[in-house]
Amino acid sequence: MIGKLKGTVDSYGADWVIIDVHGVGYVAQCSTTTLQGLPPVGEAVTIAIETYVREQEIRLFGFATDVEREWFRLLLTVQGVGTRVALAILGTLKPADLTSAIALGDKAMIARSPGVGPKVGQRICTELKDKAPQLSGLAGIDPIVAELQAGIGDGAAAAPATDAVSALVNLGYGQAQASAAVAAAMRDGGEGSDTAALIRLGLKELAG
Repeated sequence: MIGKLKGTVDSYGADWVIIDVHGVGYVAQCSTTTLQGLPPVGEAVTIAIETYVREQEIRLFGFATDVEREWFRLLLTVQGVGTRVALAILGTLKPADLTSAIALGDKAMIARSPGVGPKVGQRICTELKDKAPQLSGLAGIDPIVAELQAGIGDGAAAAPATDAVSALVNLGYGQAQASAAVAAAMRDGGEGSDTAALIRLGLKELAG
């Protein structure tokens, strides 16, 4: 199994790159995010690889980071999500945004990805919901913040938290952005903080 390729960029396509490794060209399918971050043709590159083996084929999928590859693997565990859909999601949402969407049950955010409908978006939120706090580490998010954010998304959080999120949304911040900031504020100020304190700490978090 191939887990990494280190060589030079030979050529690009709409959704693939060929990496020349000592004269052998390996074709790796990639998300648009990964492709946009790769260097020009002829330059050195290292990409993480997921080897996909089926009876009639062996395919390589390339990722800029191990984190993106891990998310690819996790998305494939969801019923109805194949490689094309997984790459589309990773090409639309950063790992941190995907974590927030799952924690909030925001199927609309996930459904923004090409070829992903509301049903698939809902299924991703449902099947990965319980994993959100654990997955947060992969996205560089504090697990405590992710767990608090999931509580806000479930409506299980106390009124001050939901009111603070509404206030930040009214100020022009996105739902996921606002909930993440309030979750961080709850971690810093304690879950007993009132709405005003959570708004103040949330704004500080957003400004930082």
